[in-house]
Amino acid sequence: MSRRSDRRPIVRYEHGVATTRIDTVAVEDPLTVSVDGEEVFTTMRTPGDDIDLALGWLVSDGVVSHADDVVSARECRTFAEPSLADPGLDSMTERTAVEVELRTLRRPSPRHGWTSSACGICGTEAIDEVVDRLLAPLTVTPDIAKASMLSSLPDTLRQSQAVFDRTGGLHAAGLFTLSGQLLVLREDVGRHNAVDKVIGWALAEQRLPLTEHVLQLSGRASFELVQKASMAGVGVVAAVSAPSSLAVELADRAGVTLIGFLRDDTMNVYTHPVRVH
Repeated sequence: MSRRSDRRPIVRYEHGVATTRIDTVAVEDPLTVSVDGEEVFTTMRTPGDDIDLALGWLVSDGVVSHADDVVSARECRTFAEPSLADPGLDSMTERTAVEVELRTLRRPSPRHGWTSSACGICGTEAIDEVVDRLLAPLTVTPDIAKASMLSSLPDTLRQSQAVFDRTGGLHAAGLFTLSGQLLVLREDVGRHNAVDKVIGWALAEQRLPLTEHVLQLSGRASFELVQKASMAGVGVVAAVSAPSSLAVELADRAGVTLIGFLRDDTMNVYTHPVRVH
């Protein structure tokens, strides 16, 4: 497995005094994903759980919805010529790739190709497209998530962030049951990658749709993250920071309970509050 953190020499200043020390930083490296022999996207990510990341992205983009849609997914190594932007590189650069074979290829709309449904269109159109592509309409069942349970999730998530403890530089997403049990946690330099890794794990475990689960985010809730969660059928999305206006609109339309500013014993429930009691 590729390393997730690296050690680098730094100069640290404290009270005007400079000292040389070694610091730990999060690794950021490209991952290329191919589907049925066609390269579909490359993302910068923290190495690890790369197959989950690829599968989660495919769920988020509406290409797969069930583990049976995937014939195989494997990680492999590729080699790239050194970039002209990096003249110091004088040898082939090793890269990581994930190759996915699908049972039936279901492409997104040709208008967007292999891209997020939010790219190049206005907010209302983006929401309409996501809602049209949901796995299934979410049923809003009242009183299924206790406020006291939800309040405990940020601490549980934070205590489980092993790489963040070493680097201080990673986002996290955790999937919880309605009783507050942490099923899986993924960390990444990209908050969207962390969510894709969680969704990819859930696909492989045949847990989709995630109607009776909570997706806890370590930061804010953007449109893209709520889109990914809604495509996986997540019932409740909770974030320790703020949601965006478009994220709130999408959650409302998609039947997702969206919670922001979840800290200590306080929270803002922006959509479908009947789920929380």
